Amino acid sequence: MFSNEIIASFNELETSLYNYIIQNSDIVAYMRIRELADETHVSTATILRFCRKVNCEGFSEFKVKLKMHLEEKKRTMIKSSQHSLVEFFERTLKGELETKIKNAATIVSTADNVIFIGIGSSGILAEYGARYFSSLGKFSMYIKDPHFPIHSKLRTNSVIIALSVSGETDFTITHLHQLKQEGSKIISITNNKLSTVSKISDLNISYYVTEEFIEEANITTQVPVVYILEALAREIYQLNQ
Repeated sequence: MFSNEIIASFNELETSLYNYIIQNSDIVAYMRIRELADETHVSTATILRFCRKVNCEGFSEFKVKLKMHLEEKKRTMIKSSQHSLVEFFERTLKGELETKIKNAATIVSTADNVIFIGIGSSGILAEYGARYFSSLGKFSMYIKDPHFPIHSKLRTNSVIIALSVSGETDFTITHLHQLKQEGSKIISITNNKLSTVSKISDLNISYYVTEEFIEEANITTQVPVVYILEALAREIYQLNQ
C-alpha cells in the first residue's frame, strides 16, 4: 500500500500518521475517522489528504484496502524446506544440470581470473562461492561494487560467475554489461533461463524452484545455489589434478 515514492511525499503530520497506522494496522482497520484523528492528534482533513496520497477516495476506501492488505499477509504460506529440496531434485537433477556444471567447470578451469558478483542473499553466496573455489585451489574474488576498478590484467582471460535468483536485478545486469564489454566470459546461476542475466551470459545454469516472497523480501531457497557452487568447485578441482 505504501510505495517508497508515496512515503517520500508525506509531510511531518502525515509521516506521524503513517507510523501509527503501520504499528496499529489491526486496530486502525476498524476505527472511525474521528477516533483515528484523536489517537494521532491530527485533523480529519489531514487523514483525508493522507488517504488521497495513497490513492484512496476517502477513509472508508482506505480501511477496505488496509483490511485486504492484512488478509493477504495472513494468507502468506511458507513451504517446508523439504518441499523446496524435492522440487529442486525433481525439476533439475533429471535434466541437464550435471552436463552444464561440467561445461562451466571446463571454462573456469582454463581462466586466469574468476570473479563472483551478486547482491543481497545472492551476494552472500557469491562471497561464499569465491571462498569455496579458493579453498579448492581456484583463486577467486567477490566484487560487490559495479564501479570497482578492475585492472586490465584481471580482465584478460577472466570468467565472471553471476548469482541472481530472478535474473532481473539492475545491479547485476549493469555489472555484467560492463564486464562483458571488456571481454570477460559470463557464467550465471539463476532460477530460470529466460531472465535478462541468463540471456546475456555465455553459459547459464538454472535450478527452477518456485519463488517465494514475504511482502517485498525474496525468501526463495538458496540451497540449490550452494549445491551448484560446491559441485562446480569440486569438478574444477578434479580437472586441475
